[in-house]
Parts: sequence; C-alpha cells; structure tokens
Amino acid sequence: MRVETVGEGTPQIAVVGGIHGDEPCGVHAVETLLAADLDYQRPVKFVIANEAAQEQGVRYLEEDLNRAFPGDPDGETHESRLAHELAMEVADCQILALHSTQSYDGLFALVDRVREYERRICPRLTVDAVVETCDFKEGRLFEVTRRLIEVECGFQGSETAAENAVQVTREFLAAAGALPDEGAPHRDELPVYRLTASVPKDHAEAYDVYATNFRQVRTGQPYASADGREYVAEEDFYPVLMSAYGYENVFGYAADRVGTLES
Repeated sequence: MRVETVGEGTPQIAVVGGIHGDEPCGVHAVETLLAADLDYQRPVKFVIANEAAQEQGVRYLEEDLNRAFPGDPDGETHESRLAHELAMEVADCQILALHSTQSYDGLFALVDRVREYERRICPRLTVDAVVETCDFKEGRLFEVTRRLIEVECGFQGSETAAENAVQVTREFLAAAGALPDEGAPHRDELPVYRLTASVPKDHAEAYDVYATNFRQVRTGQPYASADGREYVAEEDFYPVLMSAYGYENVFGYAADRVGTLES
C-alpha cells in the first residue's frame, strides 16, 4: 500500500484508489493529483491500496479487498491483512474511494445512507445518482467508517473513467474544503436510490443483460438471460451495477428510487 500526504498538519481527508487492482482510474487520479501543483487548504492523504493486485492487473490476489473489511492483521489472505492496514490508515478521515464498473459509462456515488455529510458533499459532485447501500455493505470499506463516498467513474479501463476520476476527486476535495471550490457543481436535484436485493444468476456459459442501470424494470419485463434462458422481473425495480460478467454469482442489484438530494 502506498500512502502520501500533501498539505500541512494531520489529514482528516483521504482519497483511495486501487482497492481493486484491475480498476486503474483511481490510481490515475491519485497520481495525477499528487503530480499537480495545487494549493491545498487542508491536508489530504492519498492512498493506492492494493498495489500487488494492480501490478498483476487483477481484481485481487486472494480475496476481494472490498469484501474483506475490517480485516485482520494476522489474516490468512493478503487482502485480509491489507484491509486491516488500510482501515487503520483512513478510519479517522472522510474518504473518497474511486472505482469503475462493467455496467455503466457515467458516474454515480454509493454511500451508507444519506445523512448530513452526504447531503453536503454529494450535490457538489458530477454524479448521475446517489445509491444507499444500507444492508449491502458487509466486508466493504463502509465497515470502517460511514464518512465514505464511493464513486463509480465509468467503464473499467477506459480513458473516460480515468478522466472522470480526476474530475470527481477535485470536486470532492473542493467540497471537503481542501481545494478552492471555484467552478464546483451545485446539483439542484440529484436522484437517490436504495439497494433492496441482489439479483442472482445461475451458472452458465453466456450471459446477457437487457436492463439499463437506473431505468426502471417493470413487473413481467425480461431483464437478463443465461444461456438463452430469460429472467423476468417479479416486481418493479431499478437496476444498479447490472452487468453480464461484472460479478460471479449475481447480475447486480435491485433498488428503489427514494427521493432526491439538493445542494
């Protein structure tokens, strides 16, 4: 794990990239901000988390780091030990964690729940939506702190995701008071969704997803297939992180739309 601090004093703000080694956008954002000549008004801790997985270009070495928190200093896996180390490093900070997906080309934020902190920060970010993870945070960095905003920055490995990660990091740092906020967005209405269920998939050779993330799937509407067998919605839902091959055992998640945030 690589940790670098900019600015004077003890950081209470952290930016974390590279939790998954095959998602380079966060690493690019961290390296870009570290290389920039910026006038930090508050100290910031920049972290590249799973360097070993990043070097091999894989999501993780032994287990998914973002399912391993709070971790164990004597854990049996590299990621279990790393989760503990990362948790100790950032637990006292407000955190931006950068990710990318195989399911959505835009940006959206994931939070524990929408509280005062999220209401203050999220409308300042160029994201399309905010998603409350609620009961779907087991093993994730949310186990360490609730002052965490994860942002999915676009398609995994794309130049657009890398550019988006830099932009949203600057916006987060401005919203947190670490950088001047000139030109930062102030969203009037930002939709909020709440995860309600995972969407399982059976073992198959080939998968397809018909649903579009954040676009409602109606009862009786086919939303995916496995080896040609279609899955049909039993009730209305909004798909989130839905993709054919992004996860091993699920297509993604079902969510309800629960309101909006305003800056």
